[in-house]
Amino acid sequence: MKTLFKITLSLLLAGCIVSSVWAQRGQTTEQRILAAVKQATAYMLDEVSYKGGFVQRYLPDFSRQWGEMEAYRTMACVQPETPMMGEFFLDLYNATGDEYYYQAAEKVAAALIWGQHPKGGWNYWIDFAGETSMKQWYNTIGKHGWRLEEMQHYYGNSTFDDDATAGPARFILRLYTMRHDPKYLASIDKTINLLLESQYPIGGWPQRYPLMYDYTKNGLPDYSSFITFNDDVHQNNIELLMLYYRVLGKKELLDPILRAMHTVIALQQGMPQPGWGDQYSLDYKPAHGRTYEPRSLHPRTTGFNVNRLMDFYQLTGETKYLARIPEAIDWLETLGISDEHAKFYRGNQRGVPGVVVSSSYIEIGTNKPLYGQRRGSNPINGRYDTYYEPPGTFAAVNTQRLRERYNHLITLSVEEATKDSELKSDQPYEFATYVTMRRINSRNPNQNPPTLQDVNNLIASMKDGKYWLVPMTHDSHPYIGQEGAMEIPDDYVLDPIGQVGDKFDTSPFPIPAGTPQTMVITTRSYIQNVSRLMAFLQK
Repeated sequence: MKTLFKITLSLLLAGCIVSSVWAQRGQTTEQRILAAVKQATAYMLDEVSYKGGFVQRYLPDFSRQWGEMEAYRTMACVQPETPMMGEFFLDLYNATGDEYYYQAAEKVAAALIWGQHPKGGWNYWIDFAGETSMKQWYNTIGKHGWRLEEMQHYYGNSTFDDDATAGPARFILRLYTMRHDPKYLASIDKTINLLLESQYPIGGWPQRYPLMYDYTKNGLPDYSSFITFNDDVHQNNIELLMLYYRVLGKKELLDPILRAMHTVIALQQGMPQPGWGDQYSLDYKPAHGRTYEPRSLHPRTTGFNVNRLMDFYQLTGETKYLARIPEAIDWLETLGISDEHAKFYRGNQRGVPGVVVSSSYIEIGTNKPLYGQRRGSNPINGRYDTYYEPPGTFAAVNTQRLRERYNHLITLSVEEATKDSELKSDQPYEFATYVTMRRINSRNPNQNPPTLQDVNNLIASMKDGKYWLVPMTHDSHPYIGQEGAMEIPDDYVLDPIGQVGDKFDTSPFPIPAGTPQTMVITTRSYIQNVSRLMAFLQK
């Protein structure tokens, strides 16, 4: 308690000292905040970023850095750090009117356009050192990330997974609308062409495009060409097409939008299992994904698609989207895990009224839960297998909320249900003034508005008046080659659903409690702290 008191007191004194110094300099609170924001942004853009691209976190000397996995210094992460920073710079421009932030956003856009695939999309990473360097990363760090199988093979194409294409595309479109600078039209047109060219006749999209089939694992065919719902691939592409439809007035995009919406109806399974899988082979049957994602039905995806069908009804007024929703909700409510399986559930949703907790994977034909477990200690000597018993991963779906929304919708007239439809609106579309700031604030709805003391403390905590350091929460084993990787120690015990194996596994993992703290620079802490400072001015 004495230590805590000392820390609190020192922060208060630092804030008072800084406030006193500022007062002596004759600066107003607004001037102090804007100067601190400018200094922090300049450091992130000029020192932290690589040619306008960002990853998630950095050691202060830039000897190591991480996106979803450890990255080379020459790399930028597209899911979502780089476009997220670009969006934030536009937020700051809208908040301040300072041209510096618009130019910062343009620098990010230039980085993204440099890394855009010729067909129009993006990979998870951009490597400014070129394709040889990128292949080297995939053959070393990427290949040895056990649970991150999507990083183990370099395709050389683009991906719709994890917002990796939709995120940059939204940001570049938003930037274009601010001044209608024609230099962004080529990038926009390429992305539109990608969405249209890669869309299957049924209306869905593969995970990656151009289509590739060269990565088999454990005897399973390459899944990247499968029609994909997983990680919001389908929904993100619909929303991106709708943005182009609304913002650019491209009426020819309405048909692919409606075909994509109908895909959700077409791929719902029949009774007695009226759910959805995460991906589908081109015969329209549920298919496997990564080796720990067996061919199955997915409760979480089913709940998500039920909500999307209700969204589509409110966009179109077509009752076909509502027709089989009750079947899906009824089925979800049959999937609750047993008390025996619940011993392995680590979440806090079981027992919450209206929430069904189940296995993440449900066997087709039997309705039995499936659990992916791994054996071995790294991606060289290990593998995933599927069992009927946990441990494994679980899904939580609030079926009560789904049913309440459905019951409410069917009481409305079509006119009432569609009154806010973007497809029926003739009003010009406008991007939100604040995109990243709004997202950050929505994640902390109960946070109190910042006080002057909060502002003083935040600015006083800046290292050298330029950046913030925060404790590192995740680490990874550096790549050390494969020699000895086939050996499995007799005493090696691996949590079957843990995040990392032995020293040969380069997957990131949470730093154990009690480990000495390592301080890092992160894009998230920069955004959160600057958002907090700006919130003081916007009170």
